[in-house]
Amino acid sequence: MSKTDQSHGTALGEMVSLVDIIREPTLARIYTTVRRTGPKSVSEIVDDLDVPERTAYDYVHTLEDAGFLQSVSETRPVSYTTTEIDLTLQVEGETRAITPAFVAAIAHRDTDDDIDVYLDKHGLDGLATALDYTREYIDGSVNHRIMARELDLSPLEASIILQALRDIVEEERED
Repeated sequence: MSKTDQSHGTALGEMVSLVDIIREPTLARIYTTVRRTGPKSVSEIVDDLDVPERTAYDYVHTLEDAGFLQSVSETRPVSYTTTEIDLTLQVEGETRAITPAFVAAIAHRDTDDDIDVYLDKHGLDGLATALDYTREYIDGSVNHRIMARELDLSPLEASIILQALRDIVEEERED
């Protein structure tokens, strides 16, 4: 999204930018890394995530234009911090909150085959639902068998995705 885009800073602009994050897990990795570890310069992002420098600069500017990152220093090297993602989608009576944990799960798609397979099989809505169940699982109000029965999954598949998402949800709660 360009800086002259009229939707910048609007809910629609954030939604369009969120679509970019969903399509490109490296954008989600950058957002998640900066959110968890505090202000980062582009060179620190390059070192932490092992992404090409040009890609890192492009992606940081994409996230900054979308309002998901903001610079926190005037001098070079510029450091960036995150802004909170606070989007709620409602489609056909179903409401889904787009949370930092959702973005973190997308970020792990490239590095966690269990999340990648689950996303391919159940889509974004399935991932959001699995995150909800993971929160309840951590709280002790559901187990993998309940999740499996309610979502028509095998108990093994429910257990695998709960374990894959557990650390992500716990890290979100720490923030």
